[in-house]
Amino acid sequence: MSKLLQVKEVRKVFGKGQSETAALKGVTFDVLPGEFLGIMGASGSGKTTLLNTIATMIKPTSGQILLEGQNISSFKGVQLAAYRGNKIGYLFQQFELIDNLTAKENIILPLSIHGVNIKEQEKELVQLAKQFELEDVLNKFPSQLSGGQKQRVAAARALISNPSIVLADEPTGALDTKNAKILMDKLSTNNQQHGSTILMVTHDANAASYCSRILFIQDGVIFHELRKNVPGESQQSFYERIVMVMAQLAGGSSNVL
Repeated sequence: MSKLLQVKEVRKVFGKGQSETAALKGVTFDVLPGEFLGIMGASGSGKTTLLNTIATMIKPTSGQILLEGQNISSFKGVQLAAYRGNKIGYLFQQFELIDNLTAKENIILPLSIHGVNIKEQEKELVQLAKQFELEDVLNKFPSQLSGGQKQRVAAARALISNPSIVLADEPTGALDTKNAKILMDKLSTNNQQHGSTILMVTHDANAASYCSRILFIQDGVIFHELRKNVPGESQQSFYERIVMVMAQLAGGSSNVL
């Protein structure tokens, strides 16, 4: 199978001279189409920096990031804007909804910005609103929504343009256990039924247990990889293996946050 995303020897250094800090120290991995990949690691391990280099929010110091064979770390101007608008969907921990837009307007915003016709916008909206159980809140503003509803609106927005990959940064971080499970169930269903490719940074072993593969990052390098045994392995069994790795390789699960 062809590789959708290729991260090759990516390094990221912040600061100069004595204040220089290497956040990423030569990270290499691939993501296949339709994969649900988790990135886990302690605070300060480099996992969010890694996600942000893929999102082109920050530029790597060296190395290459290829999406569908194109070196995105070299993109500028119009090419960069097109990549951010069409090729990636970004799901933020704190929702990042626009307060004076309704849920519907927030969801279709990526399509509106890129001039997609109204009929096509409505078609995509109806499908995602049903998937994420949002039909009853489409005309409400963010201030009228619960945290779980806000994050499901944000998830629908990330998926509406059918991006090549969805980047999720601690998507359950601001949710209680019940709403975190609802969100992960919905993302997992979208991944399995619609083939969306998801790369998720998380500290939550429950959220990570929905993934098909997990990379553990420590001090700017990948130090362990865990794959769900498919078919056959239950989510509970995978969760227990995740917790075991967190405890064994990170000096106790309390250090993987």
